[in-house]
Amino acid sequence: MSTPPSETERHEVTLSREEEWVVHHSLVARVDEALDEDTSPPSQLLTLVELVESNDNTGRFTHSQLQRLSTLLTDYLDREETPSRDIEFGRSAIDELDGVLETQE
Repeated sequence: MSTPPSETERHEVTLSREEEWVVHHSLVARVDEALDEDTSPPSQLLTLVELVESNDNTGRFTHSQLQRLSTLLTDYLDREETPSRDIEFGRSAIDELDGVLETQE
């Protein structure tokens, strides 16, 4: 039986500038949606925005943050209104995130 990943351990993720932009945009869109609904964005979402904004193409995330980021990005890419230019870079970012997750399991 495997042990669950430590939530204090950080995993490095390197994204291209374009991938990082799509990740950032998908997160900010979620924050904007919450604000438009007059609700506070979840603190986990705000933490992810801060992490992405504070890094220069390389982020250090916990296992659960990587999972959440992959899920949010997948949801963003599945939306009808997502610009087609975001799809390629969003998919490659998901591949990178999921690749890091797979090495941690």
